[in-house]
Amino acid sequence: MEDAKDENIKEVLQSGVGPKITRFLIACLGGVPVIGGAFGAGAGAWSEAEQTRFNKIFASWLKLQEDEIKEIGRTLMEVMMRVDRADEKVRERIESQEYLKLIKKCFRDWSAAESEEKRVLIRNLLSNAAAKEQICGDNIIRLFVEWIDRYAEPHFAVIKLVYQQPGITRYEMWQKIHGAEVREDSAEADLFKLLIHDLSLGRVIRQHRETDYSGRFVKQRAKKSSGNYVTSAFEDEKEYELTELGRWFVHYTMNELVPKIEQKQEAQT
Repeated sequence: MEDAKDENIKEVLQSGVGPKITRFLIACLGGVPVIGGAFGAGAGAWSEAEQTRFNKIFASWLKLQEDEIKEIGRTLMEVMMRVDRADEKVRERIESQEYLKLIKKCFRDWSAAESEEKRVLIRNLLSNAAAKEQICGDNIIRLFVEWIDRYAEPHFAVIKLVYQQPGITRYEMWQKIHGAEVREDSAEADLFKLLIHDLSLGRVIRQHRETDYSGRFVKQRAKKSSGNYVTSAFEDEKEYELTELGRWFVHYTMNELVPKIEQKQEAQT
């Protein structure tokens, strides 16, 4: 099977199509800032010169892309299997320019071969974004694509914990994820603080705050610090919760976390 694929690639490169593909790729790269000039300057020389050496490089590149192309195809197939294609509104949605732009952004911002967890998040996002009833607009969904690209598996582990257990503390998060005690000045503690900082700064999670009847946050009185030590990376007093954006992100990307009862209630509204 692999030999047949290699022969197909070789046949394309040795035919008249090879140089055309090469020039097309160079033209595409010519629109990229910084490196565009270099490719543009060399395009004329490459199109006239012998293609053998470049063809070998291009064939290697095609093989590297093979796994990613397979994952993209697999992901899109799973999306189409999950949407209700018999529903006219859903069909209109998945054929719309807005939805096609979402697909393009997903596979431009995210490397399909990066991880299986991220692939599943993208699949769930595109499946839910195709539904006829949306809880947020495409601009927010594009933000979620950027979150999937920006954050790593440890970030998503924290998001899942905060969703499953609103009011969880840093200490409880650490115990559920790792469990082992570490020093406050350790690399593990620094990394954990960075995870919480990233998600807090990105408005995915926040410390719990009381709100009034109109949803405004009530100011909390600052507590006087006591003792000679700064706040621990694993402090066990401040409670964390998802922001509303964080809840929407879970709804769109982490279907396995959303209770069936909640899904039924949303379907009825």
